[in-house]
Amino acid sequence: MLDKTWKKMYEKAKNVQEFRQISDHLEAGGVAAAVLSNTGRIYTGVCIDTACTLGVCAERNALFNMITCGENHFKRVLAIMSDGKNGAPCGAYREFMAQLMEGHYQDVEVMLDYENEKIVTLGELTPDLRL
Repeated sequence: MLDKTWKKMYEKAKNVQEFRQISDHLEAGGVAAAVLSNTGRIYTGVCIDTACTLGVCAERNALFNMITCGENHFKRVLAIMSDGKNGAPCGAYREFMAQLMEGHYQDVEVMLDYENEKIVTLGELTPDLRL
């Protein structure tokens, strides 16, 4: 059974997930994410998709929020896709995590399937990422 922290993370991500068309060239909120910092705080973010490549994934947005608040390390991540399911972090997020927590990113827990309580480590998803 999932612990209370995973449930809080899921609820916080779900609370910020709201698809919205911001302009003809920009939409946000289809995907939402929550990260758990090493101090126990939960930070959230949503994806921002643009007509050009200036958008950002929900997971990186949550990490940007964490960094803005003065923290640099985290231990869990959960993303809710537009279909309501969970999924693995994108490649840009994995690269960002490896640079943020060089030598320690492998231990970050990733929620792959909330309903079935499937959790893996980033090291299992990205075992040999070299900077």
